[in-house]
Amino acid sequence: MTSRVQPVVVRDVVLGEGRPKIVVPLTGRTVEELRVEVAALAGHPVDVVEWRADHFAELTDVSRVVSTARLLADDLAGRPLLFTCRTTAEGGRASLGDERYGQLILAVVESGAVDLVDVEYERDRAVVDGVLTAARERDVPVVASYHDFTGTPGRDQIVDRLRAMQDRGADICKIAVMPHGPADVLTLLEATRIAHERYVDRPLITMAMGPLGVVSRIAGQLVGSAATFGTVGRASAPGQVPVDALDAALRLLDYETNAGNE
Repeated sequence: MTSRVQPVVVRDVVLGEGRPKIVVPLTGRTVEELRVEVAALAGHPVDVVEWRADHFAELTDVSRVVSTARLLADDLAGRPLLFTCRTTAEGGRASLGDERYGQLILAVVESGAVDLVDVEYERDRAVVDGVLTAARERDVPVVASYHDFTGTPGRDQIVDRLRAMQDRGADICKIAVMPHGPADVLTLLEATRIAHERYVDRPLITMAMGPLGVVSRIAGQLVGSAATFGTVGRASAPGQVPVDALDAALRLLDYETNAGNE
C-alpha cells in the first residue's frame, strides 16, 4: 500500500518513511551531566536526541535553557535535537503554568537552537496556537503530544485526538497511554493503524507505556508509528527499551526491507 503520509525531514532523518526512527532522551540535571549523556551516545543507533528539559535544574532561567540547547546542538554534531519540557500534568517534572510554559517553548523556538519542539496539546489553546505559529514561521516542526498515565482511552477517542492534533496544524502527532491489560495495547495499535491509513497524513508517534506496552514500541512500522523512544542510560518514561536491543528488534520487524531478502 502506498503511504499517504507527508514525511517530516529533519537534517538527514526522515520521519514517516521506512522503519521507526529511534529517539533517545537526555535527562541530566546540569550542563555537565547532559554533555556526559551526549558523549555516551557515540556508537549507538540514535536518530533523534530529545532534551527533556523538565529534568534541568535551571529550567526557570530561560536564557540558560536557550544557551544549553545551543551547546547541546553543537555537541550533537548534526544529530537532530528535539526540545521537550514535560509538565507534571503529563508525567514530567516541570511545574509550570500555561504562561510560563508558553514563554519557555517560544523562546527555544525563536532561538533557532533546536530542530523540533514538543508542545503539550492539552495546554491552553492560545499557548499551543502561539507555538504552532512561531514554529511554522521558523520552519521548526512541532510534535503535538498527549500522555495519559492513568489508562487507555477508547479506540475512537485516540483516533479523534490524533485527527484534532493534525487539524490544529501539528507536524507530528504523538500519543502515549498506560495499558492495564493486553486489550489496551491492542486498542492503541488499532487506533494508530486506523488514523494512519484513513485520517492523518503526517507522521504519528504512539506507544503504550510500561512493561505491557513494550510491543507497541517495536511494532510501529506495522501500524504507522514513525518513531520510538529508547534509552542509553536512564529512561524518561516507563517501558523504554535500551537502544541496541530496540534497533535489533526494529530491524527484525522491518518488513519493507526484509521482503527483498526472501
